[in-house]
Amino acid sequence: MAEGGSQPLKVGLTGSIGMGKSETAKLFARLGLPVFDADAAVHALYARGGEGASALAGRFPQAVSDGAVDRSRLAQIVAADLSVLGALEALVHPLVRRMEEHFMDAARARNDEVVILDIPLLFETGRSKDMDALVVVSAPEAVQRERVLKRAGMTLEKFEAIRARQVPDVDKRAKADFVIETDKGLDDALIQVKRVAAELRRLAAEKRRR
Repeated sequence: MAEGGSQPLKVGLTGSIGMGKSETAKLFARLGLPVFDADAAVHALYARGGEGASALAGRFPQAVSDGAVDRSRLAQIVAADLSVLGALEALVHPLVRRMEEHFMDAARARNDEVVILDIPLLFETGRSKDMDALVVVSAPEAVQRERVLKRAGMTLEKFEAIRARQVPDVDKRAKADFVIETDKGLDDALIQVKRVAAELRRLAAEKRRR
């Protein structure tokens, strides 16, 4: 964990594809912790008139229609050539980071003690070093595979290609301060999230006393 300071306790929440990260983020929000949702930020950027749509228009014009990103077309482009993911991320990640900075400014203005930063590629992009604590959402591989393959348009080949670009779950778990297991349902996950949230609040209080 990082050293303390005057800012809110920054908690990185992440997990590989199909692990249940988004639902876990909602549980933290239910408990009153402010959550920055990187996926939601991307949706906003891709909307009509969004900065993301403008940014992608030059590099992926076929994926932009009527001023908005057509996510299904973009998914087809990526599926046809996974090598374009790097260029896509180079365009979008800085815009998401700026939205995250605005979120942090608001959190400081509210004097929030803890903030949850829901970042899918937390380890892959090197952002884990920016956090005070790391929460990894995990599930057995068989559960992960079943969940992902139920998604519309998902194939085993695409799933394996996505997994190959992500830090393995076992490595994420080893680096985590907290692990949330999501294979036993939402009620069980909520019990775990409550336990972690209480510990995060304790750490935040300790940080502010330094």
